[in-house]
Amino acid sequence: MSKLAAEFVGGHLVAAGRLIDDNPKTALEHARAARGRGARVAAVREACGLAAYHAEEWAEAIAELRAARRISGDASHLAVMADCERALGRPERALKMLDDPMVGKIDPASRAELLIVVAGARRDLGQLDAALAIFERGGLDTKHPKPGSNRLWYAYADTLAEAGRTQDAIQWFGKAASVDYDDETDAADRAADLL
Repeated sequence: MSKLAAEFVGGHLVAAGRLIDDNPKTALEHARAARGRGARVAAVREACGLAAYHAEEWAEAIAELRAARRISGDASHLAVMADCERALGRPERALKMLDDPMVGKIDPASRAELLIVVAGARRDLGQLDAALAIFERGGLDTKHPKPGSNRLWYAYADTLAEAGRTQDAIQWFGKAASVDYDDETDAADRAADLL
């Protein structure tokens, strides 16, 4: 890529990054502009996929994230891809993401998000016991919390509550609250509401 093209692409990526939370549609326009000149760059395709995800353009998001993965080999966005499948009404495809051979190589926070999304797909299908089993498959080690444990334990507690296991839900909301250092969740409030 020429220096001029790189500056163009970089400028649009910076704009997309700044706008993604407050104005995802405009962020997506910038990401698409960057893709127009940098389609062979994994970071550009990743940015376009994440902008599309935030703009709720699910099919475009999954296509872009797949392209980014083909280019880079990075599987860190499996959870986002699975969530896109759920949003497109295809929870069965979301379930398959957990069988991806790269799952064991993604970072703990990304793996926690994948477990949450796949368990959510099971919930979409009305399979609460299977959703609980997904959580139990990994990430419930309270002696060794990892990045993302607070959200994982919160989702587990929420699923327990939906399954009518109130006492277990209270305990897990409490455990989620104990490692929620940035107040990402309302775990303590949820536990109190169930008492």
